[in-house]
This record gives sequence, structure tokens and C-alpha cells, in this order.
Amino acid sequence: MAESGEETNRHTRREGWRTGRRALPPAAWPEPPGRARLAVFLLSAALIVGVPVADAFLPGDIHLAHVLVVPVALAAAFAGPRAGAVTALLAVLALTSAGLERHTLGSESVLVEVGSLVLLSVLLVIFARLLARTRRVSDVTQGVVLRPLPRRAGHLSIAAEYLAAESATRVGGDLYAVARTSDATRLLIGDVRGHGLESVGDTETVLGAFRAAAHRQDPLPELVAWLEDSVRWGLAEHAGSGGDAGERFATAAIIEIPDGAPYVHLINCGHPPPLRLRGGQAHYLQAQESAPPLGLGGLADSTYVVSSFDFAPGDRLLLYTDGVTEARDRHGSFYPLLERARVRAADHHPEPLLKAMTADLLAHVSGRLRDDVALVALRRDTADGTG
Repeated sequence: MAESGEETNRHTRREGWRTGRRALPPAAWPEPPGRARLAVFLLSAALIVGVPVADAFLPGDIHLAHVLVVPVALAAAFAGPRAGAVTALLAVLALTSAGLERHTLGSESVLVEVGSLVLLSVLLVIFARLLARTRRVSDVTQGVVLRPLPRRAGHLSIAAEYLAAESATRVGGDLYAVARTSDATRLLIGDVRGHGLESVGDTETVLGAFRAAAHRQDPLPELVAWLEDSVRWGLAEHAGSGGDAGERFATAAIIEIPDGAPYVHLINCGHPPPLRLRGGQAHYLQAQESAPPLGLGGLADSTYVVSSFDFAPGDRLLLYTDGVTEARDRHGSFYPLLERARVRAADHHPEPLLKAMTADLLAHVSGRLRDDVALVALRRDTADGTG
């Protein structure tokens, strides 16, 4: 029987594999949507126009020059360095016009105000340019390490969403990958210990091991055993002489979906269970036996048992990381994944399903994630590509 969302959360928190995870810092706010940018533009315009107008009616010993740095900062932060530079130019012109109105443009105080505004504006534009460059580097890094998933593989339609807790990095400890054999599609979703840039090396180790072996015809248990050996060796190499090799691991769910059989085969290595959506219902696919996370399999005599579940045409599978189930709202309540998935169970196409789920998740946490989030949705299609 499927567990409730809260029961699954408690089960996940009790698992010994997760006791070593560090507390994660609050994420940066995500990039603003179009309405927010419009609001920033209107506020900036109002300040740039309003300061010289208000200055004309204020006593001579009151100046509003310092207010003009606000629209420059807003434009640079939310619209980029070019918009910040244009806004800075307009702000300097507004301050200059205010000095002309008062006939004080040549005074020492006004010259200091103009010079201070120019200096602060230059610093803000430089900072915005550095931030934009960092984001571009992060985008390239994400494209190399976490490659986009194909929209179709075999008889499957696929969609994926990734939300990094540290939005400036845009890549972190959550991972996913797809590989094809001659008669099946294999998928990996996982979560390495840590987050952000510090986990990118471990993420690449796990993904590289999967990509190197998943396309082979080896049975699923042999594939996972090979992944365990490769990941354990790779994480130990990354640890070097730091002595933390035993603290590096990755939870993972490895899935195989044959082209010619209505089943999904699963080996779960300490990862949250997948969700199957069928006929307006959602159920967790609990593996018969949960193996240790990748990198910790050498601590015990691990055997990998395959669990099989029905997966007929039209069924969907939702794979996710614990950044979803452990996301809290401002009252401390966990995101009710099972309940929300049932609401969306009628969304047959993976892409709109994930768009709706990620929007709902961000609304639950008021746009502020504390852990990386990865979501992958699959749909079993018929031979002609329909559900």
C-alpha cells in the first residue's frame, strides 16, 4: 500500500544514509518574471523623474541625490549590466537637472553628489556584469555535467526540470540521465551529498559512471554493482587525502523500461520512491529491498534486487529528489507530493505536468528553495507515439 506524503517524509528523514547531510543555506531568489521586471522598470522611472521634480519644491538644505542609486541598483540586479548602465546615465542626468534648477550645479556639494552617484553606479554595473558572467559559466557547466534529456527515448516521452538552491550556480548535487540499450530505456536519478558547486565533481563522477555502462546489455543488478564500484572509487579519488571518503555518497534510483513489455524495473539505492500516475491516481513504487547509496555499498555485502511494476501505455512515472519532499512552507509543513501529484494525475503529457508541479512547489515555499530539486516525468506511449 502506498505511504502518505507525511509518512514518506518521516521515512526519508529516518534513513541512516541521510544522517550525514549538512544543513543547507537559504537559496537566492529566482529570477523575476515579466511582471516583476515591469514593476522594477516603473519604480526606477518614477524615482528618476520624481527626484528632480521633488527637489524643486524642497528646502535648500534637503537633497534627494542618494535616492537615485536605488533605480541603478534595481536595474543592474534584475535586468542586467546594460540596463544598469542606461539607468545610471539617466540618474546622473536627473541629478544634473536638479542642480540646474537650483542653480547649484557648480557647488562643491552637488559635484560630490554627482561624483558619488557615478562611482556607485560604475561599481553596481561591474558587479552585475560579473554576476551575469558567473551565470553564463554556470549554464555552460550545467550543460556539460547535467546534459538535457531527450524528449523521446524508445516508447517513452520524457521531460525534466532542475531547480538549483543556489540560483547563481544553476547546477548542484541532484542529477539525472537517460541511456538506451537495444531494447530498453534506462534512467538514473540521484542526489549526491552536498549541494551547489562543492558537489559538482561528485555529480560528474556518478553521471560519468552511468553513461559509460548503462548502454550495455548487462542485467540491471550487474549494472548497479558496476556503478557502485566505479562511484566508490571515483568519490575516493575526489576525497584525496582529506579523509572524508566515507562521507561521500549518492542516493540513486536506477530504472529500466523495456520496449516490448508493460513493466518498469527498479533498483533503489536509498532514494525516494518513484510515483506512478495512472487513471487519476498516484502511487509510490516501493522497492522490495532498498540497497545502500552508491559509494557505501562496500560497507555491507550488498545484493541488488530488482523490483518490477506494471507500466502500461498512458501510465506516467514521476522521479524526484528529496528537495521536493523536504521542501517546507513558511509554517514548516512539508510539500505534500502525493496529494499534489494526484491533483495533476490527469495531465497526460510530461512537460505540462512538470511545469505545473514545479510552479506548485515554488508557490508552496514562497519561491525560496533550501535544497536542489530535480524532477523527471515519463510517459509510456504506444508504438505510434500516443499515450
